[in-house]
Amino acid sequence: MPVNILMPALSPTMEKGNLAKWLKKEGDTVKAGDVIAEIETDKATMEVEAVDEGTLGKIVVAAGTADVPVNQIIAVLLEEGEDKSAIANAPAAKAEASKAESKPAQKPAVPAAAKPQAGTVIGKPASDPGSRAPQARPAGMTNGSGARIFASPLAKRLAKESNIDVSRIQGSGPHGRVVARDVEQAKSGGAAMRAPSGVPAGGATIGIQAPSDAQIRAFYEEGSYDFVPHDGMRKTIAKRLLESKLTIPHYYLTVDIQIDALLDARKEINQAAPLQDGKPRYRLSVNDFIIKALALALVKIPDANVTWTEAGMLKHRHADIGVAVAIPNGLITPVIRKADEKTLAVISNEMRDLAARAKDKKLKPAEYQGGAAAVSNLGMYGIREFAAVINPPHASILAIGAGEERAVARKGEIVVANMMTATLSVDHRAVDGALGAELLSAFKEIVENPVRMMI
Repeated sequence: MPVNILMPALSPTMEKGNLAKWLKKEGDTVKAGDVIAEIETDKATMEVEAVDEGTLGKIVVAAGTADVPVNQIIAVLLEEGEDKSAIANAPAAKAEASKAESKPAQKPAVPAAAKPQAGTVIGKPASDPGSRAPQARPAGMTNGSGARIFASPLAKRLAKESNIDVSRIQGSGPHGRVVARDVEQAKSGGAAMRAPSGVPAGGATIGIQAPSDAQIRAFYEEGSYDFVPHDGMRKTIAKRLLESKLTIPHYYLTVDIQIDALLDARKEINQAAPLQDGKPRYRLSVNDFIIKALALALVKIPDANVTWTEAGMLKHRHADIGVAVAIPNGLITPVIRKADEKTLAVISNEMRDLAARAKDKKLKPAEYQGGAAAVSNLGMYGIREFAAVINPPHASILAIGAGEERAVARKGEIVVANMMTATLSVDHRAVDGALGAELLSAFKEIVENPVRMMI
């Protein structure tokens, strides 16, 4: 019977994506592993492989269609010996095809509890072979905001008897399902609880209603501005930064660091770099030293090398450092894994590669998700000092300003030194003030004594 190809999930948080291009056309033979399409998310463009073989009988979602939900049928594959009449006799595929053809530009709705039909397969991202789109969850109750809540019958009964709103309990069962033990823990105050309807996660509230788009536009004369619609990346950045400031209690620590020794070490190392094909095998930047120093500081202060979750703290065994990279119309934070164990040369070459692919939107989700802390460096723009917004799930982010000559006091005399200002933004839930100060002090000590990065 015909096999439905579904929109794949290219990352754990993906809900929809843009179908950028079909690399196969109707009537083409498809083998398992063939790249059939390109999908754009807010962060990357990824290829999608077929997970079955046959003939591409019907393209349901046209190339260029935006905001296609995960699990939406995007094409139909015919098995050996089948022709297009088999598609007409497949009710699920026929209904989806008719819907997509009649309204190609509109956003298709996500089926509330649609379980894929027999014979359905889900496209697989070529750059992430283990990834599959999540199966639709069974129907359940909804909370006040319309979000679906899943709970076992016993959990519902226990919650009702205890006068507990089951929609507020964070489930620990399969797919987040609320089970009896979650209700028992909620009764004793030990369960993770969701925010009440209408209140952002983390308990933050907004006392003032933001003006609508129409109200904002009314402030300006018609024709005095150009309207530029937000793309997916800008929407995601706005959403995540707002969530960060609403749900994470930030505090900030600032320190001035002398970098004369670091600059001397950088110059000497770059001059001694071996050649390969007539070019140096590496060229260290100040930012490479910053990444390494923060990684070593996190290892030295392990209680700060953490990630907050409602149920408990994740204490990391290595220092994975995210590095903010500016790209057209936004930014992305690729992660240097185990930066504490890597040499400066390896970090430099890896960062150069990640930054180049980030600007081409070619990063894999595993290359920009996760991490325990991040670095944001605006020194190249002449910015002396700033405070960055924490990028969840990180517990901290280090904002680096420009290195510059400053007059400083040394033993009662005014001398000139190369100085740099660093500001650490910290999640107070995960890292208390004194602990954050220890982390920043350790970072300062390592930067001012760069030989420690070579050991």
